[in-house]
Amino acid sequence: MEPRARGWWLLCAAAALAACARGDPASKGRSCSEVRQVYGAKGFSLSDVPQAEISGEHLRICPQGYTCCTSEMEENLANRSRAELETALLDSAHALQATLATQLQSFDDHFQQLLNESERALQDAFPGAFGELYTQGAKAFRDLYAELRLYYRGANLHLEDTLAEFWARLLERLFRQLHPQLLLPDDYLDCLGKQADALRPFGEAPRELRLRATRAFVAARAFVQGLGVAGDVVRKVAQVPLGPECSRAVMKLAYCAHCLGVPGARPCPDYCRNVLKGCLANQADLDAEWRNLLDSMVLITDKFWGPSGAESVIGGVHLWLAEAINALQDNRDILTAKVIQGCGNPKVNPQGSGPEEKRRQGKLVLQEKPPTGTLEKLVSEAKTQLRDAQDFWISLPGMLCSEKMAMSSASDDRCWNGMAKGRYLPEVMGDGLANQINNPEVEVDITKPDMTVRQQIMQLKVMTNRLRGAYSGNDVDFQDASDDSSGPPGGWGAAPGGHALPAGPAACSRSGRHLAPPSALRAPGSPLHVRRRGPHPCPAWLHACTWQ
Repeated sequence: MEPRARGWWLLCAAAALAACARGDPASKGRSCSEVRQVYGAKGFSLSDVPQAEISGEHLRICPQGYTCCTSEMEENLANRSRAELETALLDSAHALQATLATQLQSFDDHFQQLLNESERALQDAFPGAFGELYTQGAKAFRDLYAELRLYYRGANLHLEDTLAEFWARLLERLFRQLHPQLLLPDDYLDCLGKQADALRPFGEAPRELRLRATRAFVAARAFVQGLGVAGDVVRKVAQVPLGPECSRAVMKLAYCAHCLGVPGARPCPDYCRNVLKGCLANQADLDAEWRNLLDSMVLITDKFWGPSGAESVIGGVHLWLAEAINALQDNRDILTAKVIQGCGNPKVNPQGSGPEEKRRQGKLVLQEKPPTGTLEKLVSEAKTQLRDAQDFWISLPGMLCSEKMAMSSASDDRCWNGMAKGRYLPEVMGDGLANQINNPEVEVDITKPDMTVRQQIMQLKVMTNRLRGAYSGNDVDFQDASDDSSGPPGGWGAAPGGHALPAGPAACSRSGRHLAPPSALRAPGSPLHVRRRGPHPCPAWLHACTWQ
């Protein structure tokens, strides 16, 4: 070949190589009409959209070949892609939140309805059956139902001590009513309270109610709290912002094909999954504790059935109260004799009526209301929905790719792989932060977990611990508070004015006098041994004190 011809050949080859470096030279004049249509449909101005492809050296995210995107267009589409993913995440979270909120409302309505119906049954039946005994005990009954509602709603009450205080107050009021001819000062009533363990004035009703109510109310409260915590975790985690590396990767996934003039190319499935697994790596770390929580919630619904189940006990509190007053009337004479034997003869009340004037009331026999089937239906629906939600966090990438990212149905030469139309070859990463160390699409710093997500993982652990304790009939919330040795407000410690700070509302009597700490209130297993510590009033700063 002559030198002159050889020179022309080398010049052409160099030009071809330069064109390849910039992109397909044949596409240099390709129209951007399709990109203009898509860009305008998203609400952006078309004034900056080129009519035909331009050189792409200005692009910061997309491949720098010939392009239909200016710098402003790339920035607009990057912001839009991030907003669209955030909206998709919120939509998915809101759907799950709505499911959990509906469950919570349904169970809460049912449990509160059971308690309300029990109180109405008491108010309907007790006045006619027990007369003045009911009148004297009416406030104690109202207070009991109020405290049961507070406990169910999450108040820091110890249920066993709440019941013990109720029986002590009721015994004082009814013993006075049974003996209006006697003067019964506080010290005599203190002696009566100390004798109550052995005397068992209300028969087996206090013990049976304590054993059943603690398990039933603890289970119902923990389950409803679990629904609330689950919904709160979903809400807070859905608001975790996407990082800058994720935003770049999502732009490349969603809109760089548009910029390169192939808007019809849909993301390859594995490519989309890798991008979203990297973006949602922290969220996927919720999976283990999320499953533990939902498993524990499904398990505790077993405690809703049977004689000690939530439905039977919460809706039947009045049955145990009726049984208690029946027993008190049956044991009246024996009780009086033993109290006088143990505490001495009280003085006669000159203004009181004699015992012969008191009319003995009849017994009240109430039948337990059969279940309506409402709770059974609620539990069945909840179990199904909770099990369906178990893989929520690790299924998000696949679900969003399928439903929100217009992912290709197959990985072939026609899908978008982030650089061009063609197959996507890298393997799909595992779930969670640690598995993203080699993610080819999103640069993830696995040494810096998101603190909001870590806090929510801890909330899931705490709630699961409560549910597991509740399954065994233990009030974990109160145990945690009473075991706190750091001082107020968890345990006994110094407080303003030098007073001792009781642990929880049960440490203050209805009459406004201090009670001993829970360990001194009663012997283990006894609901009645309540002793006052002294006559001084509860300090004003003790908000847990309820005044008569």
